[in-house]
Amino acid sequence: MSDNKLILLTNDDGIDSPGLWAAAHALAPLGAVTVVAPQAQCTSVGRSMPATHTGVIEVREFSLNGARWIGYAADATPALAVMHGMLEILPRRPDLVVAGINYGENIGSAVTASGTVGAAMEGADFGVPALAVSQETGPEYYHSHSHAIDFAAAAHFTRFFAQKLLRQLLPADVDVLKVDVPLGATPATPWRMTRLSRTRYYLPVKPQRAHLGEPGRIQAVNRLDPERVEPDSDVNVVVAEKLVSVTPLSLDLTSRVSLAALGSLLNG
Repeated sequence: MSDNKLILLTNDDGIDSPGLWAAAHALAPLGAVTVVAPQAQCTSVGRSMPATHTGVIEVREFSLNGARWIGYAADATPALAVMHGMLEILPRRPDLVVAGINYGENIGSAVTASGTVGAAMEGADFGVPALAVSQETGPEYYHSHSHAIDFAAAAHFTRFFAQKLLRQLLPADVDVLKVDVPLGATPATPWRMTRLSRTRYYLPVKPQRAHLGEPGRIQAVNRLDPERVEPDSDVNVVVAEKLVSVTPLSLDLTSRVSLAALGSLLNG
């Protein structure tokens, strides 16, 4: 399909992540893929742009299935990596931005914390169609580069939906397609359009420490409450039904309410 299509690929697990390179291999038949990714693990940084990142970019060479690839490892968050790719690495604006394949599902009300989703939203803010792809894993793999994870199905769906986005325009209010692939999925696993669940799938846990001066990172546990999870949500489809979830996201975070009615309520 190449016909000069240009794809910017990034992630939040870092440039050495096998998930990133599984996506690169899957996307290669669709066009010219340029990899610009954080040099280090950047899970859960959202769309942040902290001043502490230097923006230094290292050009690195990778071997992927016998082919030579050039990747750009940036001292940057995923969103900043997209900016560097757009502003100083790519010869022109890409036709598609892809973030992933992420270790761990990005579902539920906390997706704004996801560096994978944050990178895709940054691409969308440049006016480019964007895809964020995540693979469900056990929590022990969230910050890893483990080769124990099979990305074959997620790679298939990365290519499948990337091809769709390269061929057709999405409706005006759809800026990012968020794709989450369940454990055990195959290329034959059905996919379903979903809404973003309002439930908190990643539940924060109080640090166990003697006093506040001790280190105490807040961890999270996965929690699925069947009584509260919406049947048409990403959480239910991925975790309970074990299907591939495809969620359209909008950069417009405005509540879907009557602004006039809300104004009257606040004035009253």
